[in-house]
Amino acid sequence: MEEILAEALAVAAPQRAAGRVADYIPALARVDPDKLGIAFAGADGTVHGAGDCDEPFSIQSISKVFMLALALEKVGVKLWDKVGREPSGDPFNSIVQLEHERGKPRNPLINAGAVVVTDALIGDGPAEAAIDALLALLRGQAGSGNIAVDEEVAASESQTGARNRSLGWFMRSFGNLSNPVEEVLGIYFRQCAVAMSCRQLARAGLFLAFDGRDPVTGRAVCPWHRARRINSVMMLCGHYDNSGEFAFRVGLPGKSGVGGGILAIAPGHGAIAAWSPALNAAGTSAAGAAALEALVERTGWSVFV
Repeated sequence: MEEILAEALAVAAPQRAAGRVADYIPALARVDPDKLGIAFAGADGTVHGAGDCDEPFSIQSISKVFMLALALEKVGVKLWDKVGREPSGDPFNSIVQLEHERGKPRNPLINAGAVVVTDALIGDGPAEAAIDALLALLRGQAGSGNIAVDEEVAASESQTGARNRSLGWFMRSFGNLSNPVEEVLGIYFRQCAVAMSCRQLARAGLFLAFDGRDPVTGRAVCPWHRARRINSVMMLCGHYDNSGEFAFRVGLPGKSGVGGGILAIAPGHGAIAAWSPALNAAGTSAAGAAALEALVERTGWSVFV
């Protein structure tokens, strides 16, 4: 597996020049675009890696997957009354559909949908408890106690978060947020600023490859039907207006983040995390997606078999 991962990185390396870092967030603009890492966590819990797989990076929108799992655990199917499950076909921070659809986001993996998910997880409790729940899940599943919020990145996102605030206030005007907008956005910025390495991220996502159950500990993180539905949302919506291209080339459920990370799930096999900070026009890591494409070509993994 480590040879396959190294080969995948070698194939993908030239794609680093095809993208650009998320320079609209000042703290992310300083990240070295030449970084490239990948890791695979398998059924026995062993995590194989190559390249810069041990360097922490800002997981950004990949956090939405784990927040979705937590919110569904807390409020159940009622969550779908406030957020849909359809691909958006628009950029991750678009406000256009919100007006047409009366403040209900198209899916939980675009920014507006993720803000609704964060609001649901906060519920009527203290906002900070939502971040505590996220960190507890990530640390527990990754087996690593040093996963934390990068507060510098969170502050940088808040300072440049006018569009996300607009989304929040627009949804609030339709009654689709229960908590104060600034409170919800404060948690949203912090969840996106969690820093993890590829090894940690692959291990944390492993339960989604095995019907919601950690294959090593046997712990049911979520019911099998919920894990499959989270994977289906990732497959359809995990890369915004680039989701179809990713499904076509990679054929696995995945979620990208503008920090350059991608979490991909190979059901029955394991979880893969790739990282390269330079992004394509849709906000997905150019080299990371290429590495995953090279990996599935070598392993034959795909949901379309």
